[in-house]
Amino acid sequence: MAPRKLSVRDLEVGGRRVFVRVDFNVPLQKGPGGSATVADDTRLRASLPTLRLVLERGGRPIAASHLGRPKGRPVTEMSLLPAAARLADLLGAPVRMAPDCVGAATKALARDLAPGSLLLLENLRFHPEEEANDEAFSRRLAGLADLYVNDAFGSAHRAHASVVGITRHLPRPAAGLLMQAEIEALGRLRGTPERPYAALLGGAKVSDKIDLIRNLLPRVDALLIAGAMAYTFLEARGVPVGSSRVESDSVEEAGAILARAAQAGVRLLLPADHVVAPSPDPGAAARVTPDERIDAGLLGLDIGPRTRAAYAEVLRAARTIFWNGPAGLFEVPPYDAGTRALAEAIATSGAFSVVGGGDSAAAVNRLGLAARFGHVSTGGGAAIEYLAGADLPGVAALEDAPAAPRGDRAARRA
Repeated sequence: MAPRKLSVRDLEVGGRRVFVRVDFNVPLQKGPGGSATVADDTRLRASLPTLRLVLERGGRPIAASHLGRPKGRPVTEMSLLPAAARLADLLGAPVRMAPDCVGAATKALARDLAPGSLLLLENLRFHPEEEANDEAFSRRLAGLADLYVNDAFGSAHRAHASVVGITRHLPRPAAGLLMQAEIEALGRLRGTPERPYAALLGGAKVSDKIDLIRNLLPRVDALLIAGAMAYTFLEARGVPVGSSRVESDSVEEAGAILARAAQAGVRLLLPADHVVAPSPDPGAAARVTPDERIDAGLLGLDIGPRTRAAYAEVLRAARTIFWNGPAGLFEVPPYDAGTRALAEAIATSGAFSVVGGGDSAAAVNRLGLAARFGHVSTGGGAAIEYLAGADLPGVAALEDAPAAPRGDRAARRA
């Protein structure tokens, strides 16, 4: 079962400074005049319910995030200044931008933060102490606020100062509304999901998902493999895959997974046909293979029509579905057809469905289907680790919620 954690709703935030760890690791693009702007504000929007709740209850939120991999030094191109501008538009409230995430100037801004305003700290990873979970740095972050809320599930698998260390220096560390939704949705999959339970795994690399597959096999009724990772499994079966990407180091493990699935009575499906081309370049001559084999010199770039139909049939019969990874090179038409077909099958299945972040979540949003899924996770890596059975440091660091009397549980969810 999912751990029940203290919620931001349980905190008395009125008049208090609340350190809110958010996930503003967003893509940037050059705007007019060469200034950077936010290219995709999905993660900013995901933080709004928690930030608005704190503001509406009289709290003074101090938001903090990382952006990119600046390797412990200030990098102008990885400043959160564009996020501050976009956040102010979305919130309809003043957003002050701190010059750093620690230091005297930032501490003064936090101390003098006016009610109804929000302070956004500069990129946490401009300091190497953040990723090192440095104790002194954690105390400096904690010194900015009175309370702590973590709403960055996408960083919950990282034992960093703003995720773990800071919780030792502020009382009652709590989950934000997004974090709470993630824990509850993914907890349903880790607990006793309604059967049949189908998992659809795509994307490029088997090696990134071995632990996840091992954990899923005893739980699922069907495991559907798509994307480039399918070619490693087909190679393990001795099926020719042409020039398709194969992880040579994972072929043996893929064979072991196939054997384990058979022993467990899990229905494991691999593509029965493919959309192939000599290269992934737009305009390259694409065709559908007659069966699971791919001729020399051709690349598998999407699942074929027979595979789409077979997978869709399994998905529509399921009552619980987990999906992580696209079915093909969905960024380049026509190789988006498989991902689109499977997304639509899940959306119309009536099952409780969870999309595990990353490219598959981007695909669902691009197709306009997000509202028809049970939950679209904001944390690809964190979701995979959590469903692989790991205890996430950022979740473990939060205070457990007190057991609610049975009659009060409905009220707690309101």
